[in-house]
Amino acid sequence: MTIGPIRNDDDLKEVFRSLETVFQAEEGTLQADERDVLVTLVEAYENKRCDFGPADPVAAIKFRMEQEGLTPRDLEPFIGSSGRVSEVLNRKRPLSLRMVKRLHDGLKIPYESLLAEGS
Repeated sequence: MTIGPIRNDDDLKEVFRSLETVFQAEEGTLQADERDVLVTLVEAYENKRCDFGPADPVAAIKFRMEQEGLTPRDLEPFIGSSGRVSEVLNRKRPLSLRMVKRLHDGLKIPYESLLAEGS
């Protein structure tokens, strides 16, 4: 096993390929040790290179919409009328606690993302 630093995205892709082969390794094995070292390298690289900034409720909603192939109309049961959905997605109206609960329960968006101070 030859392990080196992750310097760029190509290195990162290579580490992910290596991780795929050892990810399910049994604890206490050399493969599990390799997995742990590779995960630590990925975390260090991401922490150094990727400033995700504070969580953003609207970004979390849009991300879930993209994941699930949802349209703004699909958000109406969780947020309210089409006008209200539009206001939320365009950051003209903050989420109410009721909306937060419905979005969490219905779309499984974490509370932490929905309650964060967005931009």
